[in-house]
Amino acid sequence: MSQQSAQDSAPRGRAVWALVITSVAGFMAALDNLVVTTALPSIRRDLGGALDDLEWTVSAYTLTFAVLLMFGAALGDRFGRRRLFIAGLAVFTGASAAAAMAPGIGSLIAARAVQGVGAAVMMPLTLTLLTAAVPAAKRGTMYGIWGAVNGLAVASGPLIGGSLTEHVSWHWIFWLNVPLGLALLPLARLRLAESHGVGARLDAPGTLLASGGLFGIVYGLVRGPADGWTDSVVLTALIGGGALLAGFVLYSSRAAAPMLPMRLFRSRAFSGINAASLLMFVGMFGSIFLLSQYMQGVLGYSPTEAGLRMLPWTGMPMLVAPIAGMLSDRIGGRPVVAAGLFLQAAGLGYMASVATADASYAVQLPALIISGIGMALFFAPAANLVMSSVRPQEQGIASGANNALREVGGALGIAVMSSIFSAQGGYESAQSFVDGLRPALVTGSAVVVLAGVAALLIPARRKGAGQGAPALEQAPAPVLETTTR
Repeated sequence: MSQQSAQDSAPRGRAVWALVITSVAGFMAALDNLVVTTALPSIRRDLGGALDDLEWTVSAYTLTFAVLLMFGAALGDRFGRRRLFIAGLAVFTGASAAAAMAPGIGSLIAARAVQGVGAAVMMPLTLTLLTAAVPAAKRGTMYGIWGAVNGLAVASGPLIGGSLTEHVSWHWIFWLNVPLGLALLPLARLRLAESHGVGARLDAPGTLLASGGLFGIVYGLVRGPADGWTDSVVLTALIGGGALLAGFVLYSSRAAAPMLPMRLFRSRAFSGINAASLLMFVGMFGSIFLLSQYMQGVLGYSPTEAGLRMLPWTGMPMLVAPIAGMLSDRIGGRPVVAAGLFLQAAGLGYMASVATADASYAVQLPALIISGIGMALFFAPAANLVMSSVRPQEQGIASGANNALREVGGALGIAVMSSIFSAQGGYESAQSFVDGLRPALVTGSAVVVLAGVAALLIPARRKGAGQGAPALEQAPAPVLETTTR
């Protein structure tokens, strides 16, 4: 092998390893958002607990995950992204084992909360580590694969959870993470390059304001459907969380070195892709949450059968997202993301129009395929747009902010669409469920249309820009400070 080819193969090897490690880690974190939903009846039989306790096995993870995402990204920028990624992965893996061995519902909820802490540190650093390892011209393709894996994890959570619960045991929805985590830990130490945010330091006031505000908002959204939106605790959480977030915005507008500089939102690219991501997750999470119940409770499928029938939707990212990544390298991310969002909205609207108490699978199939293609077209270019909309040293916090908004969007989607479902229908009969499902899906479709409109506000890539070139509205900054220890 020539010296030049050896030099070329080394970066390619680092990029492939970074893709494998970050994609698997992202899959684990994203999967645990919805993997518990289809296992709740079995968990209740084994561990007991009231309905509220069962809801917290889902919500405890979502809450700590969303609240600490930006803090996790800031820690990585300050103390080293590879170092904190490994720490977050170790916490997530250990908490997964604790959840699998939980002797009671209280200990399971506690383990789920610790899982969320580990995921919040690990997840935003997957994109920054991948970005540091991949040349700019190839990032669209790599983000495409990363996005495909993460999209598949979110959408297939109910299938994987239901299949393991039905055929093995609910404990294995948590044990599944342990061998994956143990395999990734040494690989991350040996194959990932260390990187830092240039001049990064922790912003204690900003961290407290953002974490407290997100906690209040997400807690209120999680508890709203169960306790009622006029409940004093829910109202206090929502109003207090909103006030803290307003304080965070005001503080960050004036601080010398804030955790999330508000000037980033002056960029149409950064604002547009974050608004699109928030709205996309509102529509997608709420829809998956209700449709998985529709297929089981109304159409009579087992958890495994329901998951298999959703594969045209959930499995499509593995086929289409890499192509979407390559398309974004060639024509820019905005048209691909916008097309994906409008297709997702069309699929949800179509599903709302054909959902009945005895709908055949053939009638549902076009809606599932359209939604799957739309979701696949969104995930890959969205990651590219987030990372290219900011300076290199700000990519860690940009990834954390985007992931936090996605998590808040998911919690908001489940809360809003569950409330619409409850107001228009219920679980009393198959027809009652459909009566609630249809307006909820229409709402989800409308929200994803708004996400598509937000994506169209992103500036088009400048003519003459090379593949993978960012559409920045600011001057470029120095490259990432990177070492290969």
